[in-house]
Formats: sequence, C-alpha cells, structure tokens
Amino acid sequence: MSPMLDAVVVGAGPNGLTAAVELARRGFSVEVFEAKDTVGGGARTEELTLPGFRHDPCSAVHPLGVGSPVFKTMPLERYGLEWLHPELPMAHPWDDGTAAVLSRSVAETAASFGTRDAGAYRRLVAPYLGRWDTLSRDFMSLPLTALPRHPVTLGRFGLAGLPPSTWLMQRFRDEKAKALIAGLVAHVIAPLSGFATGAVGLMFALAAHENGWPAPRGGSQAIPDALTAYLRDLGGVVHTGYEVKRLDDLPPARAYIFDTSPTALARIARLGNAYENYRYGASVFKIDYALDGPVPWTAEEARRAGTVQVGATKGEIGKALRQASGGTAPETPFLITAQPSVTDPSRAPEGKHVFWAYGHVPHAWQGDLTDAVERQIERFAPGFRDRVLARATAGPPELAAHNANYVGGDIACGAFSGLQVLLRPKLSLFPYGTKHPAVFLCSSATPPGPGVHGMSGHNAAKAVWRKLRASER
Repeated sequence: MSPMLDAVVVGAGPNGLTAAVELARRGFSVEVFEAKDTVGGGARTEELTLPGFRHDPCSAVHPLGVGSPVFKTMPLERYGLEWLHPELPMAHPWDDGTAAVLSRSVAETAASFGTRDAGAYRRLVAPYLGRWDTLSRDFMSLPLTALPRHPVTLGRFGLAGLPPSTWLMQRFRDEKAKALIAGLVAHVIAPLSGFATGAVGLMFALAAHENGWPAPRGGSQAIPDALTAYLRDLGGVVHTGYEVKRLDDLPPARAYIFDTSPTALARIARLGNAYENYRYGASVFKIDYALDGPVPWTAEEARRAGTVQVGATKGEIGKALRQASGGTAPETPFLITAQPSVTDPSRAPEGKHVFWAYGHVPHAWQGDLTDAVERQIERFAPGFRDRVLARATAGPPELAAHNANYVGGDIACGAFSGLQVLLRPKLSLFPYGTKHPAVFLCSSATPPGPGVHGMSGHNAAKAVWRKLRASER
C-alpha cells in the first residue's frame, strides 16, 4: 500500500499548480489531478481557428501575472516562461481617431488625457509608484495569511479604491480619463457603481506603470507549463485526463485542495449546502480571430498596443455593464480586445495575426453577439471584417464546457458585488478552509479573486502547510 500523501490538488489551473508548487518546495509530497488532457485551466493555448494560429481560449494578457508576488519567487523563466511586452500596454480609441493610452510611462499616460486631467492622474498614482512589490503583496494577501508590510500605503490605497469607481472618476474633468478608468474597472464584469471597483481599476493602472501588460511567448499555456515543469522538478506529480467525482476517487492524503468552483467542491466533497448562497455573475461572449493582417485601427496608438479597449465613453461602458449584469445583452457592447501577435509573430503564420475580443453578456446567456462585437470593432477599425480568415466563437455555454470553473460562463468564478467582493466564497475569516477539516479551496472564488497570478493558490497553500506542520508537533 502506497504511503499517504501530504496533499492532493484537484485542478491544474494556475492556482492549483501554484498551491502544489508552494507545498512541494516546502518538502511536502503533492500530486495534482486534472480532468482535461492538458494543464492550464483558464490559461491554455490552442489552435481554435486555422492551422498555425495559436489562440488563448480565455486569458491572454497578464498584468497581474508578471507582477505576481508569488510568481516572482519562482524560477519560471528557467522553465520556458518569457514575457513579451508591446510598445503600449493598452490603448482606448475614440471615434475621432485619437486615443487615450495606458503606457509604462506615467507622463505619456497623463498627457493622453489632455491638459485638464494630466495633473490629476499623476497625483492619483504618485503615492504608489515604486511600491508595487509591497502593495501587491498586501493587497493580494489576507491579514490572516500575511500582515501588511506597508499598512500606510495599503490604507491610502483602500481609501482611494474601496468606494465605487464612479467616485474615483470624479477626480477627472474630461471623458478620456474617465473612460479609460471605466474600461479598466470593466475587467470585474460588474457595474461601475459597485463596492471596491475603483481598486481594480487603480491596480491595473499601477501594474502597467510598474511591470507592463505582457503576454507569454507562445501563448498563455506557457504559464501552467512552466509551473508544471517546476513542480515535477520538486518531486510533485501531475495526472491529466483524470476526472474527480468524489473524494474516494483520490489517493489518501492529509489535505485536499480544490482549484474548482465552490459548487463543484461541495458536490465532490459532500459538503451539502455549504455554498448555497454563493452567487455567480455575468458572463462574456468571446471571439478568437485568424486575420489576414493586423487590425486596421484608425488610432495609431491602438496599432502599437497589446490590449485595446473598445467603447468610447464612460456612459457607454457603464450602460453595457449594467445591461449584462441585469440580464440584457448590450446592443453596443464594451469590448476588451488583445492582439498578441503584434509582439509575438510565432502566434500566427508569417504576415498573419491572431486577435481576441470579448463583450459582456448575462449569466448563462445563449445568444450570438458576433454581429454586435464586429460592429463595434469596425467602428474604430474600418475594414476589419475584410481581414477575417476565420473565427471561433464562445458564449457562456461553450465557456462553461471548456472550463468547469466558469459556471454559467462566469470567467471570474463568482460575482464581484456586495460583500462577496471581499468575503468570498462565504462570510468567513478563513475562506480557504471548509467544514471538512482536510478539504480546502484555492480557486479564484477565494481572495484575491480572478486573474492569472497564483495568489489564491499561494494563500490557500499557506493555510494548508500551517495546518500540516501544526499536526506534526
């Protein structure tokens, strides 16, 4: 009979793999079990359209990945992870052919907002510049897992970011700054008026100035591939094509850590109604394109950016988010788009490009947003449709089928609203633990939430190794 493992991880997404690495490099025996035939979760790369075009089915650009407090402690570059930076992290075009930009340079970003708002933006970000490492660690860790290293900076950040983002936008007088911030906030797929939405927008802006918004060479798959290779070198084992339906399907272990949705965890671990009040949020409709050339943006800045926000004004963005969250598919969707082949030609055949776009739609929506998405892109890039060689569309049902954590197509694995913004997946000071003493949750349903940064896995692993060591005394 094989000896009992210290830990078993269910799900080989970035958080599950991070949790496994964190335990393995502290000497614990770890095995990972993944239902799909490849690792990755929301960070996979596949040929979705035509041969030679390598697309990211979900995440593509990783501002919180390159700046992740836990990834920075790992030698992932040794295992093939290489970050490629576009000339501009992000551009936000306008109907008149101009664009606001989010640049590595604060001065360039501020200048793109116009003279009336340049100073306000510089004052907004100035207290946090050069402090990313401590701020991101404090912001993405719980006080119960790590005491703040710089509580004054964290407190100041909280005062600016915890109110709704509409408060943050009141610092600015003109539409360009307000719209760019609104687009940053839209990553949480919730109305702009929600609690703590300003913190998300500010965090993404600071990430651009400190670390950029890069994509991994070859695609997002490079992140979980590097984590897996590192884990194996540490003695960990990864099993793919192994679906877990109940705890008895797994080998005996002192701890079980789930990189799954809370509802899947409750079903597998027989936790009953432990997460019956957990709410899932709005979804997205995503399209991956194979293009015959680069996107013909009217704004020159957009042609140089890795990410392009499509939806000119704060009012337009806010309406689209309210509609999606309220159960209506927007006629004029706000789009987040990525063009990784601008900086990584290996993603497509010579002279061709891959392009990625999504708009927000209601939870579990079953319609087709393709025409509305392409009307929006054509608005800022006339002639775009003429460059489309092939497209792969994914609405909420397809997203959920691709990744079981995306319940109803919710790529954030939980609504970003109410108390659930901070206290997820339940009202508890110990969000990674469950009522089963050996079962833990490490997915993006736990703090700090969605994104390919591994910090939910790190925080959960810390709770596990503290418990394992305590039991050894």
